[in-house]
Amino acid sequence: MSVRTIAAALGLASGLAIGFATGLASPAVAQFKKDLPPVTCATVDSIGMAEMTADGTITLHLKSLWPDPHEDSDLTYAPDDPQYGEIRKHLGGIKPGQSKPIPPFC
Repeated sequence: MSVRTIAAALGLASGLAIGFATGLASPAVAQFKKDLPPVTCATVDSIGMAEMTADGTITLHLKSLWPDPHEDSDLTYAPDDPQYGEIRKHLGGIKPGQSKPIPPFC
């Protein structure tokens, strides 16, 4: 599963994926969203925090985006996980004991 697939799955789970929100929103939510600027990578600095433990495990603490920020998720990647390298690269590198913001998956 690619990072984009993970991002899409997370967005679908919370109903707030960047680029998918308007297409999947209910009519009532879609009406509300017309008054809001679109959510784009340029408008989002971070979608949560990542941390690496001493054993190299990376945990992504993901936050959902407005206008309905109520879904949070944690995803954990051990060094032997097939997606570990891709996640670490997306974070721009991370070291044991370090925490850093997660850039959007765009």
